[in-house]
Amino acid sequence: MAKLALTGGGRCNITNTFEFTASMQEVYPRGTVFMKRALAEFPPSALLEWFEKRGVSFVTEDEGRVFPASGDAMQIVNTLLDSLEGVEIRCRTRLAELPESDIVIVTTGGGSGMEILRGLPVETVPPVPSLFTFNISDTPSGGRSELGSMMGISAEASLLIPGTKFRSEGSLLITDWGLSGPAALRLSSYSARHLAECGYNSPLSVRWCENPEEALRALQEDNPYKMLKSVHPEGVASRLWEYLLHRSGADPLMPWAEAGRRTLNRLASVLLGDVYYINGKTRFRDEFVTCGGVSLSSLNPATLESRERPGLYFAGEVLDVDAVTGGYNLQAAWSSAYLVAKSIIKQYDT
Repeated sequence: MAKLALTGGGRCNITNTFEFTASMQEVYPRGTVFMKRALAEFPPSALLEWFEKRGVSFVTEDEGRVFPASGDAMQIVNTLLDSLEGVEIRCRTRLAELPESDIVIVTTGGGSGMEILRGLPVETVPPVPSLFTFNISDTPSGGRSELGSMMGISAEASLLIPGTKFRSEGSLLITDWGLSGPAALRLSSYSARHLAECGYNSPLSVRWCENPEEALRALQEDNPYKMLKSVHPEGVASRLWEYLLHRSGADPLMPWAEAGRRTLNRLASVLLGDVYYINGKTRFRDEFVTCGGVSLSSLNPATLESRERPGLYFAGEVLDVDAVTGGYNLQAAWSSAYLVAKSIIKQYDT
């Protein structure tokens, strides 16, 4: 419940409409096939209907993100607690061993919650962090990046890790320590295990502008007597543009008419693939997600029951299923919990 109260900056990004989701792989880098099944069983509309029957109303914001209209995550927490009438809650209680005859549902989350899984008849994937921001340096050896002087500037950009297939695009926020925003968080999710194996040290290429050659030619043709620093490609803030001019080695006071092919090529190169170095990570606020957990291959995908131990179920972040930001991780928790509950109710009914 504590983690639920933190989501969405305390507003609780409870789910996503999936209206702007091009593919499951785009938002669930791990557990894609499973989530297709789980969402078919318990989609966002069913989740919202459950809460609406209990007096909670919702609003949908950009990229399909859904929040309680109250803007208060505690409304969601309290609604869930109110529904637990007759259920005994024990905190700080140690489970010495699993009862043989009882049904046990494990929803411990990722990270430290994995300790309880030792000795259980399930295969696990070692957990590593996901959804984090990048500490950025200008050289592989580390050190503070000059990019930090642009803190507070955002841009629509594309990111990729050279030599891999990991890439993302979207809003990118420059911070004093490096890069944040949806584009960085998505890339951290896609490449979570790769970056862990690299010790969070890796080159990072930033594309600040699509079709930079075309954009630069247009600027030169339309502004021949203006200085390079006076006009800039659409979507690139003026202060960021001056920084990129410096990165390219171009004279910011040079008139556009005097910018030769070599200067334009250097500018295009920086706009197309500006290379920095990831030199560590920083947790995104107090929200974090774990890549890894109980392997879906050791569970019945329709019920999330252990194949080796009948009556032992798993749901939520303890599973090797995780997603990008936007309400997708919470929806995975809701849908997986539904599959477990449905299976247990079916057993009792028979």
